[in-house]
Amino acid sequence: MNWLNSEAFTLFGQHIKWSDAIGNVFGLIGLAFGWRRSLWSWPTQFVSGLILFAAFATAHLSGSAGKQIVVMAAAGYGWWQWRRGTVRGADGQVTVRFGTWRERAVLAGAAAVGTVAVSGLFHAYPALSWDPWPDAYIFVGTVVAMYAQARGMVEFWLAWLLVDAVGVPLNFAGGFAFSGFVYVIYGALVLWGLRDWWLRSRKAARPVLEGAPA
Repeated sequence: MNWLNSEAFTLFGQHIKWSDAIGNVFGLIGLAFGWRRSLWSWPTQFVSGLILFAAFATAHLSGSAGKQIVVMAAAGYGWWQWRRGTVRGADGQVTVRFGTWRERAVLAGAAAVGTVAVSGLFHAYPALSWDPWPDAYIFVGTVVAMYAQARGMVEFWLAWLLVDAVGVPLNFAGGFAFSGFVYVIYGALVLWGLRDWWLRSRKAARPVLEGAPA
């Protein structure tokens, strides 16, 4: 499996590793499936996480490597949630919605506390990460984003945007240029997915509003 961490090609003067390229292609496909609300989003994201874990672990980016463990665990949770129908409507389709203010507060609080805690761990053990704060932020932000996706919350797209904003420069600095380029594409897909889920959440809520007393 050493070939996964060998150089695949050069892109805009940046050396691209096979693991970086293959893992991120699977990630893009998984995100596209997520936009389509397809169950295949989860196994595809699991494969992406498995490949990228091997890539980041060898680069001593423990937060980014740990992020992939979260991706794989969340993929299993998301598959279970969507498969058993807890976020499905009467038509059998995955129902998307905006989170309540309480849910948003819990997610934001968990992201803040989690980032501080994980960064503290990285500062205490420098061998785990060469850039503790952004590495911790990416790790925790991924947990929040994938949990929100599993619950069918529109906010999951916003969480991914915030993760991408830090992930792009960190990946370039860590030698994972393909991840940096792909994260730009992620940003476009996220905006597209956000618009789609936003409109679908409004359509799902309309019958309730129309049936409400004046």
